[in-house]
Amino acid sequence: MRDSLPILEMRSITKTFPGVRALDDVSMTVAQGEIHAICGENGAGKSTLVKVLSGVYPHGTYDGEIVYKGKPVAFKDIRSSEHAGIVIIHQELALIPELSVAENIFLGNEVRGAVGIDWQATREKASELLATVGLRADPDALVKNLGVGQQQLVEIARALSKNVELLILDEPTSALNEHDSELLLDLLRGLRDRGLTCIIISHKLGEITAVADAITIIRDGRTVETLDVTSGDVTEDRIIRGMVGRSLDARFPDHTPHIGETFFEVENWTVEHPLLPGRLVSKGASFYVRRGEIVGFAGIMGAGRTELARSIFGRSYGRWISGTVKIDGAEVRLPTVKSAIEHGIAYVPEDRKALGLNLLDTIQDTVVSAALKKVRVRGMLDEALVHSAAEGYRTSLRIKANSVEEGVVKLSGGNQQKVLLGKWMFPEPDLLILDEPTRGIDVGAKYEIYGLVQALADAGKGVVVISSELPELLGLCDRIYTIFEGTITGVIDGAAADQESLMRLMTGAGPAHAGAA
Repeated sequence: MRDSLPILEMRSITKTFPGVRALDDVSMTVAQGEIHAICGENGAGKSTLVKVLSGVYPHGTYDGEIVYKGKPVAFKDIRSSEHAGIVIIHQELALIPELSVAENIFLGNEVRGAVGIDWQATREKASELLATVGLRADPDALVKNLGVGQQQLVEIARALSKNVELLILDEPTSALNEHDSELLLDLLRGLRDRGLTCIIISHKLGEITAVADAITIIRDGRTVETLDVTSGDVTEDRIIRGMVGRSLDARFPDHTPHIGETFFEVENWTVEHPLLPGRLVSKGASFYVRRGEIVGFAGIMGAGRTELARSIFGRSYGRWISGTVKIDGAEVRLPTVKSAIEHGIAYVPEDRKALGLNLLDTIQDTVVSAALKKVRVRGMLDEALVHSAAEGYRTSLRIKANSVEEGVVKLSGGNQQKVLLGKWMFPEPDLLILDEPTRGIDVGAKYEIYGLVQALADAGKGVVVISSELPELLGLCDRIYTIFEGTITGVIDGAAADQESLMRLMTGAGPAHAGAA
């Protein structure tokens, strides 16, 4: 693939924002018909670079030159880049839930008939595109009724409808389970074999080495190097060294657990789906957490992990049917989020933008928002206390921002995740539930967050980690529960667990409570 002629050359791209140079003389060459990955830590400039390429940041707002198919281009907006055959699929999918699959595929690119939209032709063309991406779905089905993996395929079908020649995917598998991720990667290989060029941004290095032909590494807004994966000698450790400027001897910090007594217990927890009466999303779930313990929850997408966590955290999901929560042996009622917080429970949601952050707030307003009483003096917010608290977390969590007065919306995804962690660490909870805490975060930032989780446990807190990445659970957790279709199917000591044993219990293939710890 590396011998092919370039379809794209980005030459000396420099992009600045007030007080920040996001890109500094970045250059990259992408060959025709290859899968080209862009890797780098959070805030390195990856997303900024593809926004320059796709016209989100129009020509004239950056320095440097873009050469596409041998000719200099000056895209003024997304429509002009799409007209040239460049389509970007962002990490946050841009589908409209209340519209059908076919309507989403051709939105803004409608199939016209003699009078208005030709709906029959729209459905037929949508069916052809769905078949191309390997999705068996009714073109008239509402997008909101599809899984995340299926929605990702609809986005790709929409890109193909625009006669795409260069497809850009920003963290395409961040919200997918292993099965759906592999299906997506297989699709990208198939599209490459048909001559389509892809640029992929991802923090999942195993996927990158499996699918990419070349990797451009960006660090602190500058191009570090481009690696030829087809040579066969590019390893994950080699990529990490380029990303962080040093070798990481281990993916997880060394840790010796100091586990105390059981303090948090859930017994026979049963919850009904909020919109589908009779459908149970949690079926008699029971588990416990000890002080100083990191407890993992594993399950395939839709198994009920998030539903269980949110329903416990102030019954913020579903309709509670039965079950009890005990803290230090005494039963407590947690009917609201406020009551959960008052009882020392915090929950970091998997969807940080929809459920965790107000993107219009500043860093400092976000950090203190879950425990305002700690920064009140005589009933009024003390701005000095607010600033001091936020500054402490900006430093300790290594949030890349010029000031805590900076808007959360301006931060990279990984730095937004760190702000969200700070928000729920500030109330000093006894139990911290982390739902996909490292989704969309680079390997260096993951290492930092793992260290924070371990430090919380060492301080006597209980930590629950929900993750779709089994290596993460195996490397971090003292015990791991498995969930299948709303039922806890087993619990395994972290030291004795492996991916195979977890997968058996996650898919309902193993005996209930096998290897119970």
